[in-house]
Amino acid sequence: MNYSYIIIDDDPESVLKTKAIADSFSELHFIGTAHNYADALDLILEHTPKLIFLEIDPADKKSDLSLNLINALYRYLDHIPKIIITTSKKDFAFEAIQYEVTDYLIKPLKNIDFIKLTLKLKKNRCDEEIVLIQSSNTEESTPLTKTVETTNKKKNLVLCIKSYGDHRYIDSKDICFFQADNNSTDIHLSNGEVITAFKTLKHFEAVLTNPFIRIHNSYIINRNHISRIHTGNSLCYIKNTSIKLPFSKSYKKNIDFIISDFSNDNYLEI
Repeated sequence: MNYSYIIIDDDPESVLKTKAIADSFSELHFIGTAHNYADALDLILEHTPKLIFLEIDPADKKSDLSLNLINALYRYLDHIPKIIITTSKKDFAFEAIQYEVTDYLIKPLKNIDFIKLTLKLKKNRCDEEIVLIQSSNTEESTPLTKTVETTNKKKNLVLCIKSYGDHRYIDSKDICFFQADNNSTDIHLSNGEVITAFKTLKHFEAVLTNPFIRIHNSYIINRNHISRIHTGNSLCYIKNTSIKLPFSKSYKKNIDFIISDFSNDNYLEI
């Protein structure tokens, strides 16, 4: 099977090196390249490649390249392309895993990295085809079919807040919003409880995806707990509470997405 791909990297020399190796594999078909967040998003949405080689620690910080690009893809696409992180540091590997990236390659890239990648893609493809064949059986369900269906059901994300041997497990659907507090973050739950995590709000923004959306320098909100959005006053209201969270102009595009996302549900505007 052929895999169309794009390269997202702020370093033109690095782009050429990645493409030079990829060109030696007949399975990989080059579409194009982008050097910043905005151009990358447009390129992906226009061509919907199967693979994305993504730099997440750019030399030019103005390029705005990071794992947040994956968050943006969830806003527009039902099926996310396979993401291959290409960077010179191992520091972001844990965060990348939370985004379920296909691979994490350390620069300088080598030919063996691509051999392993193509073998992994082929193996995953075979596994998907086996599951598809089992799940598409129209005869009376067998225990095997039921097992496959159960395994593929996605469970709610559970956050584990660890502190000095204490493991606190939080069902993500119970989280209303995150609030920055210097170098820690307060997690506000639907039952009124507040739990402090010793991670910055930026850390949570990097590892969480929709329905968690940043609306302010101090807040990440759970879209599913919003009861009202007042664009004139720049406020979001939390369900079953008197809490009103401000949103800032710099995150207005995220508010626009939330409003659009509501309209895509079972929705009636009066």
